[in-house]
Amino acid sequence: MYLALLATALLAGCLLAVQASVNLQLNAAIKTPYGASTVQLIVATVLLAILAIAVGTIGALALIPDVTWWHLLGGLASPLYITSGILLFPRLGALAAAGLFVTGQVFASLALDLFGLLGVPQQPLTPGIVLGALVVLAGIVAIIGRPKPPAPVPTAAAAESTTSGKSLGAAVKAPAAPSPVAGIGWIALGIVAGAVLPIQGAINGRLRADLEAPITVALFSFIVASITIAIVLLVMLALRRTPRPQFAPLSRMPWWGWLGGACAAAYVTATFLLIPEIGAATTIALTVTGQQLFSALIDHFGLFRMPRRTPTLRRGIGLVLLIAGSVLVQLT
Repeated sequence: MYLALLATALLAGCLLAVQASVNLQLNAAIKTPYGASTVQLIVATVLLAILAIAVGTIGALALIPDVTWWHLLGGLASPLYITSGILLFPRLGALAAAGLFVTGQVFASLALDLFGLLGVPQQPLTPGIVLGALVVLAGIVAIIGRPKPPAPVPTAAAAESTTSGKSLGAAVKAPAAPSPVAGIGWIALGIVAGAVLPIQGAINGRLRADLEAPITVALFSFIVASITIAIVLLVMLALRRTPRPQFAPLSRMPWWGWLGGACAAAYVTATFLLIPEIGAATTIALTVTGQQLFSALIDHFGLFRMPRRTPTLRRGIGLVLLIAGSVLVQLT
């Protein structure tokens, strides 16, 4: 049973990589990352509402008015993370983008632990944590340093989609190489987007203590996230900073383009249920490992019609260092 729980945590991490990749199909259909994030979050919210009704904890939402206000803000992190994935995966590749997310997660977790922020029990700084943090830095530098351009996108899938008119699932084209300044901006976005996840987890942990219903906490978090990204979308439309969403092409999108919402709901539910069983450190270490390994597979094989990126020794070493450092930080 314990091995099954460990395998579930590893699979949950893989879902994060799948989520970010398939969301690109939503973006290709809707024509705006903010619209794609809105649809994905609404899908996840509906799925979690059904689950909360099924397990009989939907009534815990009635306790929301009595909760401390900042315990309700965890959902604000999800729109940033999801939209960042849509923007970064085609530009940097699945492995590099996920590596930046993990780097942000690790260092934000360290800040929460070392300073006892947001109700997280304060932990002492140990040599293992310092070594793990340095290894994580070395890993992400190896992964993103001097990246090779993605391999040419096969034209067969794109030709099929344009000639048949029945599928919108054309391969995702990699944007041109960014300028150094723009590249730094994308790297910073990836780290910040990853950093908000542990903060979200800490805040949702407080809400879980208030409601004592983990599925309902996840549901409320996604309700907040859906409302937030919808407001952002409306503001961007009013400022004419994003195209108007196109919903008609969704009917021609590959079926797996809808999996982003299901992956998000499954990941949140799994982590909420796993942490009490196998511990937070083990859960985080395994989900990070799964996320990185599956991101590497997406890059190598061009899964979900992502651009293929030829594996290199440098990136392979970076992947190993990133996983090892993350595990070391979480388990020491």
